[in-house]
Amino acid sequence: MATDNVDKPREFALEKHVKFFKRSLEFLPYQYSSADTNRMTLGYFCINGLDLLGKLDILSEEQKKGYIEWIYAQQIHPDPNSPDENKPICGFRGSPFAGSPYAPSATNTEAAKYDRANLAMTYTALLLLLALGDDLSRVNRKAIIESMPYLQREDGSFCPCYESRESDMRFLYCASVVSYILNDWTGIDIPKALSFIKSSQAYDYGIGQGPSQESHGGSTYCAVAVLDLLEKLDSSVINQEKLLEWCLNRQETGFQGRRNKPADSCYSFWIGATIKMLGGYELIDFTQHRAFLMTTQGGIGGFAKWPDVYPDLLHAYMAIAGLSFMNEPGINPVNPTLNCSLGVTEALSKSVFHREKSMDTTSG
Repeated sequence: MATDNVDKPREFALEKHVKFFKRSLEFLPYQYSSADTNRMTLGYFCINGLDLLGKLDILSEEQKKGYIEWIYAQQIHPDPNSPDENKPICGFRGSPFAGSPYAPSATNTEAAKYDRANLAMTYTALLLLLALGDDLSRVNRKAIIESMPYLQREDGSFCPCYESRESDMRFLYCASVVSYILNDWTGIDIPKALSFIKSSQAYDYGIGQGPSQESHGGSTYCAVAVLDLLEKLDSSVINQEKLLEWCLNRQETGFQGRRNKPADSCYSFWIGATIKMLGGYELIDFTQHRAFLMTTQGGIGGFAKWPDVYPDLLHAYMAIAGLSFMNEPGINPVNPTLNCSLGVTEALSKSVFHREKSMDTTSG
């Protein structure tokens, strides 16, 4: 790929990015008000962003403990006093709804019926707890795993919460990471999940959100990561060689998420991590990729979707994760499959559920 007309490399504004994430933990502009129910995910971008930058120590131990307690306050537990039809689907919600901490017996019955966990929020909550140094000992693994079959559709996909009408590759990924973190895959019908992934690979070998849907960088990432977690990446579920070619063809300067779309900073992770898992990252044009990302770097810190657009949390985190793959100074290595730092991966190996695995192995 040509590298003409590439501007002089811009400096990565590490300290500005640290301030951007720290400020966002404390106060968000009004434009984020519509995302209040996704507060867990916003926290994930901030905390994990600081972790990638090696700056989690700017948070005091008291602050970290406060965040941990808030996260556990969003955990939905079984309610033994609720009728069977109103039993909550367990896991974590995105923010306080009918009460904080979750206490359905102390709230309006009708409201509490809808105060249910969300798979995406459970995924981000678990990674947040690990990043903050928690060992997951208060996570109700049994309740979460037993809730999962209610969220898996007949075609193998997952929906985010009980009775939701949407189901696709994103939530299969969330269910898979949750199962991996909790070291229990019994909540997923794996043959159905694999069939769903296979049937979602499109004519051009990219992967869509479901069968007969357009190939997309996000859903391609989710599918490949699920196969990686299941140790099925080298099986015949998908055509890896053609998929890698599809991913590499998404690079213009940065990466686009679909054909005929402009480059977008977040795909430096979604596509970049997929290429990383497929073993072809050395084939991308590093110079063009970094140059594009630097055009989206905000003057106040963070990264935007495109040049000359205001930075936001999602694109800030994803762009920094993408830069990590290119060994940008000041950024910690990223686990491409779990979408967290290698430090969080190490913390996972020491968590209560993975210590069990280690003990089982040594005792055997």
